Amino acid sequence: MRLSRRAAITAATALATAVAAIAVPVAFAHQAGAQAVCESAAWQSGSVYVGGDRVSHQGREYRAKWWTTGETPGTTGEWGVWEDLGACDGSGPTDPPTEVPTEEPTGGPGQEDVLLTGYWHNFDNGSGVMELNQIPAAYDIVAIAFAESTSTPGQVDFALDSSLLNAGYTEAEFKADIAAIKGQGRDVIISVGGEKGNVTINDGTTAAAFSSSIIALMDEYGFNGVDIDLEHGINPGPIETALRSISAAKPGFVYTMAPQTIDFQSAQGSYAQLAINTKDILTIVNMQYYNSGSMLGCDGQVYAQGDIDFLTALACIQLEAGLDPSQVGLGLPAVPSAAGSGYVNPTMVNDALRCLQTLQSCGDFVPDQAYPGIGGAMTWSINWDKTNGYNFANTVG
Repeated sequence: MRLSRRAAITAATALATAVAAIAVPVAFAHQAGAQAVCESAAWQSGSVYVGGDRVSHQGREYRAKWWTTGETPGTTGEWGVWEDLGACDGSGPTDPPTEVPTEEPTGGPGQEDVLLTGYWHNFDNGSGVMELNQIPAAYDIVAIAFAESTSTPGQVDFALDSSLLNAGYTEAEFKADIAAIKGQGRDVIISVGGEKGNVTINDGTTAAAFSSSIIALMDEYGFNGVDIDLEHGINPGPIETALRSISAAKPGFVYTMAPQTIDFQSAQGSYAQLAINTKDILTIVNMQYYNSGSMLGCDGQVYAQGDIDFLTALACIQLEAGLDPSQVGLGLPAVPSAAGSGYVNPTMVNDALRCLQTLQSCGDFVPDQAYPGIGGAMTWSINWDKTNGYNFANTVG
């Protein structure tokens, strides 16, 4: 399914390029005669806004770079909280760009097909439990959180949590739902790790124990891949050995990872080494752009979470390290309650993906080159997204 959807995007891009010479003058003529109408809601002095929220004020559109309340748009300056997006008639910022694009983007995240990964809770952490059959079709990859370590080093196992069993969800129904989702051309993978989970894979013996247990879970439940979300340090060599054993037994399996921002600050980091060394079998890296302190971007500058520049400047590290654009995804919380910090409005996720793909909708940081075909986005989690009417999936998916 993923290949056919990518092919559709490629075809659409070629078509848009072919008609660009005709489409652009028409678009400009339309804009010139359009009546000034603000699409965003009017700014309210008593409201709270988070990064990515858009407002209108005195005939102009603005986007919040981070959390704010009571700061009037248009008064905070270039380095302030409000980014000026231009007049409501689409005339652009006060300082116009030095050159006009010759073609419109062929779409963007939220319209074009990018991979959307979501984690499903095998526990109740306050967001509620749900059956797999309730997951919206917008989620291309469903990561089951989490497999747990056993008394055998490197080995993992999985069982439905009592919170789900007590709600009447049986193991047979769980397996049937996995088969149904896969039948729709989507993927269901087993995630290993998480904030509290730890699996030791540090030599050949533990690598073999890990790979054989993952293969066994794939056979038992129908999972068609694995997500590496180990957050307490990894040894890239033995994990690569384990992953290649899984690949040999399950050719074409889905393999994702969700490193923390600190794990990918340089190409010498353990997660970076694992990703680069296994890029021939890697599906996507969905870095966690949340619960993070300030980090360095690919330009050596420091960026704080909760801002579009944090997303694009750090994703740039993975791209410059050699990952294919399709292997780079942006991981964000579905709602503020889903993480301790780092939540942004899903529209900012779209803007960040569009910036990386087309160099449009960027913040202050603009990559040195465009990376068409960016992989997509991830959210923690599907359960949390459900509490907000699946706003993340509806916006980014």
